[in-house]
Amino acid sequence: MGAQGSRVDFKQAVLDLTAKPGKDAEQFWDQAWWPDTVNDIFAMIPGEDIRKLRDESPKNLAALVYKSVEKIQYSRDHPGNIDQKKTINAIRLLTRMIPYMLEDAEWRGYFWSPIPHGDATKPLATVLLETLSDLLFCPEFTISHANGQKVNDLSTIDSCEYIWEAGVGSGNKPPMVALHYQNRSEILKLLLTCFSEVVYAPVSDENRLRWICHFTAVTNPHVLPIFTSLLNIVCAYDPVGYGLPYNYLLFNDSREPLVEIALQVLIVCLDKESQPKTDDSGYQDNYFINYLSRIHREEDFDFMLKGITRLLSNPIHTSSSYLPNSQKRVNFHQELLVLLWKCCEFNQKFMFYVLKTSDVLDILVPILYHISDARNDSARVGLIHMGVFIILLLSGERNFGVRLNKPYTAKANINVQTFTGTHADLLILVFHKLITTGNYRLQSLFDCFLTIMVNVSPYMKSLSMVAANKLVHLVEAFSTPWFLFSSPTNPQLVFSLLEVFNNVIQYQFDGNSNLIYTIIRKRNVFYQLSNLSTDAASIAKTLSGRKNKSANRDEMVDQLKSPTAANPPELLTGSGTPPVAAPSTTTGLAATPALASMTGNVGSWEEKPTAQDNEWIATQEWAEAWKAKLPLQTIMRLLQVLVPQVEKICIDKGLTDESEILKFLQHGTLVGLLPVPHPIVIRRYQTNVGTNHWFRIYMWGVIYLRNTQPPIWYDTDVKLFEIQRA
Repeated sequence: MGAQGSRVDFKQAVLDLTAKPGKDAEQFWDQAWWPDTVNDIFAMIPGEDIRKLRDESPKNLAALVYKSVEKIQYSRDHPGNIDQKKTINAIRLLTRMIPYMLEDAEWRGYFWSPIPHGDATKPLATVLLETLSDLLFCPEFTISHANGQKVNDLSTIDSCEYIWEAGVGSGNKPPMVALHYQNRSEILKLLLTCFSEVVYAPVSDENRLRWICHFTAVTNPHVLPIFTSLLNIVCAYDPVGYGLPYNYLLFNDSREPLVEIALQVLIVCLDKESQPKTDDSGYQDNYFINYLSRIHREEDFDFMLKGITRLLSNPIHTSSSYLPNSQKRVNFHQELLVLLWKCCEFNQKFMFYVLKTSDVLDILVPILYHISDARNDSARVGLIHMGVFIILLLSGERNFGVRLNKPYTAKANINVQTFTGTHADLLILVFHKLITTGNYRLQSLFDCFLTIMVNVSPYMKSLSMVAANKLVHLVEAFSTPWFLFSSPTNPQLVFSLLEVFNNVIQYQFDGNSNLIYTIIRKRNVFYQLSNLSTDAASIAKTLSGRKNKSANRDEMVDQLKSPTAANPPELLTGSGTPPVAAPSTTTGLAATPALASMTGNVGSWEEKPTAQDNEWIATQEWAEAWKAKLPLQTIMRLLQVLVPQVEKICIDKGLTDESEILKFLQHGTLVGLLPVPHPIVIRRYQTNVGTNHWFRIYMWGVIYLRNTQPPIWYDTDVKLFEIQRA
């Protein structure tokens, strides 16, 4: 039957359903026009029809929703006699309608108004969540029953014995049944749709996470097996399978769609408002977070880390294979980064386990690959932020800096200059590339890049010549007068870079002859910074001549003309052809959280601007205040001692080969000649309301874009991020 005919039949069927109470309702689910796929249901019921029903016939819409929930309840209450097609159609129908109901404040409240339920009353939302939770462990619908016998009462099933995959909390490897995977996916899609109230409700609405709060509460008897099922199904997934080239083209992978939706539901359920600690885990209300925070066995940590690493590394292996496209590529790395963040944030033991071995490098390299690969793609700015925030979190621990000294063997196709060195070199080269790439949306991350470098610098034992040159190049670029005077926050970038150099000189002088040599060779960069003119006339001349001189500067400095500022919200760009979201669609981000709010402390110097950057003008007093605090003493003392020595051996021995100079520097020492070593200052990430808000917007933006088959939220009135349609 054509889509138009189905549409007419559906409208008539809704009228019949709402007009006829009782048993006649069953005829609605028996209609011949019910399509076989969820995409066909979305095409059959246009969004404008749902809005019209909502606004003009609210009783009919309420009846339709109630009948759909009733049909799902009936299946739950009669598990031995489930009509799978009717049950799935009811689930799909709710998935289609609920976003248009959540758009409207009154309809959001409708789900939480009491309805008769047995001998008592319960909110419709509660009934729906309980029913769907039960159905996630329904024999021959979503799980395989141990003895194969029919079960007529789901209360006799211990869901903890039917966790979907071996891993955390379960050693049982259940049979693989494609139909069960599909049914689980349909239920999880509906749950995710219910949880999306947060994308429609105002930020001030304290109830916007109520669906999630109820689902993850201890009152849900399945909360533990659901949590472990979702976590295990994700971490156990191996898209390569048996490892045969092109095998994914020969066999349909029924597991991947389940893994993807399970991952999305999992990270959404790990969302919370800032709340006081109410027990020793700190997360009493949300039992997803509670259970995640309590995982402690090393074999569980190993299972989680290996799973996340394997999936994050998948694009690296597929792109570096000798046979192009011979391995299946998965595309949910953004959701994986959110999961990794949640695991580290809510379970410190897990983070310390990650940092305890070189496994942290196995997770770092794919993160660097993803953020490097995304550097010129404005649609993936959020991915870069997410990856950098994870590295910032890890860099607050000493072990991370120490592990970076492990030699790097190129496995990932990361677009940086060829080098021989360590993972610390790789980190510096990727960050340098991101800073100099010219994407203005990354400027709000510059202080994060440099803070990470500061955090690891006391432990960097032997930087390569390539990385040393990149570090000095950053000083050269950030210390140009026009850049320093163009924003109240720009000088802090130079303070951070100087702190990197000071840490290496004071704590890792031996072994870093490449960096020492580069500082000596490019000493004029530091001399010019020390002699920077800060009188009013010089500042005015620098800023007035900025436009005229910009064409002569190298490309990197030219790209740094805009003051470092928070990202403006990006816009969603739609295709204008519902109901399929276009591949070019991007989602908005909140402004990047200020570094001071993320780490709880500031650098050596930080201006507290009293006006907007675009209204602010550099003054002589301002410039003199920060210039007087520039931590140049250590570098100047190094140059004072070593430059004459290097010049003397060059003249005495007629040296022109830098390898001889490096050999001299390797055996040199500055013991007793440098200022007293400063204490190492590490800036650790601290959770706060601002970053929670940023992560929520990023996470839902990713989920919005990734759910195009069917396009669950497309063409609805989303409030969490702006939408612009072509």
